[in-house]
Amino acid sequence: SSTMSLSEAEVQSARGAWEKIYVDAEDNGTTVLVRMFTDHPDTKSYFTHFKGMDSAEEMKQSDQVRGHGKKVFSAINDMVQHLDNSEAFLGIVNPLGKKHATQLKIDPKNFRVICDIILQLMEEKFGGDCKASFEKVTNEICTHLNNVYKEAGW
Repeated sequence: SSTMSLSEAEVQSARGAWEKIYVDAEDNGTTVLVRMFTDHPDTKSYFTHFKGMDSAEEMKQSDQVRGHGKKVFSAINDMVQHLDNSEAFLGIVNPLGKKHATQLKIDPKNFRVICDIILQLMEEKFGGDCKASFEKVTNEICTHLNNVYKEAGW
């Protein structure tokens, strides 16, 4: 049984949209994080080694920011590959959500922030259709992550 609300056509167009931005996973992942840290400075507090960095330029050059940007994009990529298999999808989302809820204690609203920045970047680089076809995926990801948080007693 599928917990996903995406049709096969929607899955295909979402994958096409994602592929465009995933080609440059490290650069685009870095851009997304730097925007998050710049527009939502409170998010920097989760990353002790980013705290002293104030300029976007400095953050962009940081190996740690770049490494984490790539990690975020790899995790989303794994989810995108399993949009048509809810068991496999949840097999990625559940441990990721649990780790962020219990170990890292990251406020779940930050998942929405990251997803919105990804959508913004997609629109800037590839237009509104690209953004529109990926929007449902970000909603799925955030919904499922929020469910994991609820189960973890957040």
